[in-house]
This record gives sequence, structure tokens and C-alpha cells, in this order.
Amino acid sequence: MRVVIDCMGGDNAPSEIVKGALMAAKEYDVEIILVGDEEGIKKEISEEFKNIMNRLQIIHTTEIITNDESPTLAIRRKKDSSMVVGLKYLKEGKADAFISAGSTGALLAGGLFIVGRIDGIDRPCLAPVIPGEKGHFMLLDSGANAECKPKNILQFGIMGSIYSKKVLGKENPKVGLVNIGAEEEKGTEFIKQSFNLLKTSNLNFIGNIEPREIPKGECDVVLSDGFVGNVILKLYEGVAQTIFDILKREIYSSLIYKIGGAILKPVFKKFKKDFDYTEYGGAIFLGVNKVVIKAHGSSNAKAIKNAVRQSINCVKGNVIELIREEIEKNKEVDS
Repeated sequence: MRVVIDCMGGDNAPSEIVKGALMAAKEYDVEIILVGDEEGIKKEISEEFKNIMNRLQIIHTTEIITNDESPTLAIRRKKDSSMVVGLKYLKEGKADAFISAGSTGALLAGGLFIVGRIDGIDRPCLAPVIPGEKGHFMLLDSGANAECKPKNILQFGIMGSIYSKKVLGKENPKVGLVNIGAEEEKGTEFIKQSFNLLKTSNLNFIGNIEPREIPKGECDVVLSDGFVGNVILKLYEGVAQTIFDILKREIYSSLIYKIGGAILKPVFKKFKKDFDYTEYGGAIFLGVNKVVIKAHGSSNAKAIKNAVRQSINCVKGNVIELIREEIEKNKEVDS
């Protein structure tokens, strides 16, 4: 299996990106294609990784796509950027998956224009895995589509359920629709129409889910348009970080609290690990013809290594082909 990685995207590029890629090459049975400035990449390859050089390939590029550029224009104009070259390798079958911590907008544009959509998918979506009280869950869409149609929501549910089964190991994923209330008659016309489509589908649809219920993790696949999903995701991250900061400040505010904090250190450590985005790798871009994963912009080596693991599981689970087959079945039903 071959995974191509954009080494120039993200806040910590190329050092943490290369380090994470090397860790993955060492730990997993995978070939890694590193795309970016060759000299900069080689500087990050320490002596401990010299014995895996036979599983590494470096593709030199001269351009970098930044977050402040127009995503579409950057993809079209910067042909020798690490992102564009990496996506072309994926498109041409020279790699099985692509990972980037770079510009989300550019990656979405590149995924559509270079890799292409699965036939029958109107709008691909970003689908991060998020920790919850009773287990992790997926949030689709988390930012690719600000406005959606009910049909898109149904397709998100189909893709999320397949991913949840094959990669996350959920036997019969429970699917919920984000709404302001649990009652079927609540919400906008868009929500009501989406509800009806999901209700008559073959998905394990459990109905509407209120935002305050999402963190419990009782719903495996949480559905919304990209605007609402992105707000949920960023609020979720912000609240989690705020809780950590408040706890840390309070623990260090007195000697007694410090002693108590020391006793509870294993609990805090596990709690922090459960909410650590680096454990989950990145958000898969579901609906395109190949495995494309968007790693967090501030990804460290651990996050990149886990993104590689995530991509391996996607390929082994045959996620893209299963989505293609399921969408084809739905097209036949519609016709």
C-alpha cells in the first residue's frame, strides 16, 4: 500500500509532517511518498529512520499553497505545489491515499477537480471522527458544503454509515439528524424533508438529535449541512480546550488542589487523550474517488502517523468501492 503525503501543508510543516510519515513507515506495512521541498524533507530524516529508506520516495516540488490564497485559483495555477502533485499521484493510481494538513479549501477543490467525485455523489463532505462520552462518532458535513439539499444529507448518511462500519467497527451505526428538537415536526423545511428521506432509507436512522445530546456519543453518525457542522466542530473543540485550561488553572491555584490534581493525574491524562484530535488522524473527504484525508492544520507527528493508519484502514476496508456500490443501488431505486 502506498500513501502520498503533502509535506508542505500545515503549521508544523515540514518537520512534524515528515517525522509522522517516517513513524508510520516504520510501524505499518506501507510505502510513503513524501511530496515537497526535497532538501527540506531530507533534513528531517534522522539516522534512526535510515533503515526504512527503501520504503520512502521523495517527490520534489517548488510551490506551496497557503491558507490565504483562493483555493480554486491556487489549485489551477500552482501545478508544481506539493498538494496538486500529490493529488495527481493519487488520481493516476500511483498511490492509494493522500494526506494533507494544508489549506482545507484547496484540498476540497483539489479533491473535486483532480481526483473527482464518485458517480452519483452530488457533494462530497468532510467527516471527522469526534470523541464522545459513550464512544467516538462522525460528524458529516463538517465544512465542505455550507448549503445542502435533503438528497445530500441522505448521501452523507450512507457514506458515514459505511465508513463507521468498515473503519470504526460499528456493527449497525446509529444515524441522527441535527435539529433544534427531537420531535419529527420541528425544524426548517430542509430539515423536515431530510428527515423524511432518512426515515424511509435503509439506514439505522434514530431520528433528530439535539446539539446538547451530541457529546454523549450515543449517535454514531451525526448529520447536518456544512455550515452547522462546522459550527458544532469548532464549538466542540473550543469548549474542550476551555475545560482543560480552567481545570489546569484551578489545580495550580492552591497547594491542596495541586495535591488533589496529582492524585487524579491518571484520570486527567485519560480524559485529555480521549479528546485529543491527534488520536484520530484527520477528517476523511468522503464522496471522492480515492481516499483523501484532511489532517488538522496544527497536526504534530503523532497526528500524521495516525492519519496514515486511518488511510490504511480505509483502503483495507474498501470504503470507496462500497460507497460507490451503495450509491449505485440508490440510483436504481430512484429511477
